[in-house]
Amino acid sequence: MSDDEKNGSERGSLEDHREDENRKKIKYEQICAVCHRTQSQAGKMLVLPGNIAVCVDCLQKSMDAMNSPQMKNMLNSPGMPGMQELLNMHNIPLFDAGPFAQQQKVRQKQPDKKAKPVFDIHSVPAPHKIKAALDEYVIGQEYAKKVISVAVYNHYKRVYTNTMDDIEIDKSNILMIGPTGCGKTYLVRTLAKILNVPLAISDATSLTEAGYIGDDIESVISKLLEAADNDVEKCEQGIVFIDEIDKIARKNNANQRDVNGESVQQGLLKLLEGADVEVPVGATSKNAMVPMVTINTRNILFICGGAFPGLEDIIKERLSRHSLMGFCSDLKDQYDRDPDILSHVTTDDIRAYGMIPEFIGRLPVICTLRNPDRDMMVRILREPKNAILKQYQKLLGLDGVKLTFDEDALYDIADEALEKKTGARALRSIIEEFMLDIMYEIPKDKNIGGVEITRDYIEKHGGPVITVKGQELPEESPAT
Repeated sequence: MSDDEKNGSERGSLEDHREDENRKKIKYEQICAVCHRTQSQAGKMLVLPGNIAVCVDCLQKSMDAMNSPQMKNMLNSPGMPGMQELLNMHNIPLFDAGPFAQQQKVRQKQPDKKAKPVFDIHSVPAPHKIKAALDEYVIGQEYAKKVISVAVYNHYKRVYTNTMDDIEIDKSNILMIGPTGCGKTYLVRTLAKILNVPLAISDATSLTEAGYIGDDIESVISKLLEAADNDVEKCEQGIVFIDEIDKIARKNNANQRDVNGESVQQGLLKLLEGADVEVPVGATSKNAMVPMVTINTRNILFICGGAFPGLEDIIKERLSRHSLMGFCSDLKDQYDRDPDILSHVTTDDIRAYGMIPEFIGRLPVICTLRNPDRDMMVRILREPKNAILKQYQKLLGLDGVKLTFDEDALYDIADEALEKKTGARALRSIIEEFMLDIMYEIPKDKNIGGVEITRDYIEKHGGPVITVKGQELPEESPAT
């Protein structure tokens, strides 16, 4: 074995030893095997043989039930053997909670200690560094990236100052408004990759009023607790992104109960403001088989995003209320072709859309995203780190084939994507369509060294330019 291999194996064994030591330092709370409450909720626990933890209340209830006259008469009745004899006869243990104790673990919260931030204030990335990292993945949307960078930076400064002095800084939850395919969800997912903080992404379409089929309001906190590895202190300092928030707007239909509209908004008020919420551990719904923990949402930053279809008409109606006659009149169709119409949104427009005032007031920061234009579409195709073109170039590169795109072909793809009116999502569907035959035919011929996608091939007037290995002059072949 070489010296490098020996050093690598020693380094790996040292890292494994450190992980084992850190794992041993983590303390977990005991969970009652009967009522499934944690030790901080139920009090003192008694450990029975088989590593079974039972709280004093459940043990007392069990003893009272066993000593009741009805139980004694049933066990001592003719033809009915005693409980212990019956268990010994079939070799059945009284209760084995070993698997349950191993699966359901809740980290113990340190008593009499102030909550520590996820990381020190000096290790928090500055807003310009967060935005620079987002620029590598997200094209355009400069205002939205700046708002999110500052909000995340101030959020963890706020968490840090809570342990320094008595000045309390209010948190600023964010509402992101933009058309479909403009990058709202992708922006937050990229933020989760950049920052090493617990971040949960939930969908508001599955939320319903308590008592109905669907996810409860507390399920968004359950996902954050899972992202924090069931660490309560770390979960209380995380970030939650609720997507499709416009789907819980108030419905105008009075003949049907609105179980996933205004009632869900009212249920989210306590989470946005800050309250103690009991959430299940390892599950999204409450039931008797999972333990419960209490999460305080006061230091959790909430980012809500939605497309709000039809909000443009509400804004245009408000802006066009002036007189249509006279020198100071406005044209009726003045804002019909405004690509940045959402930048004129106000809280009154969002209220007219169907969001209740209490909900809007808990989202003080409102940022809008604009629909990508033609030039931005071309930049999305080739500039991000994980751009779509780079993905296909890597796929064909594994076969030894170099993939290139003509400049006119990229703009033609952007024009087709704009016609679909689904934002940047249309780019992948278009590329998947014309790359299907190429990905199917290229592996057949090992002599192919390069493929160039031209505008004629995108418009279905010709084929791609094929270059044979060792041949300098390319030759055009018909589309397969």
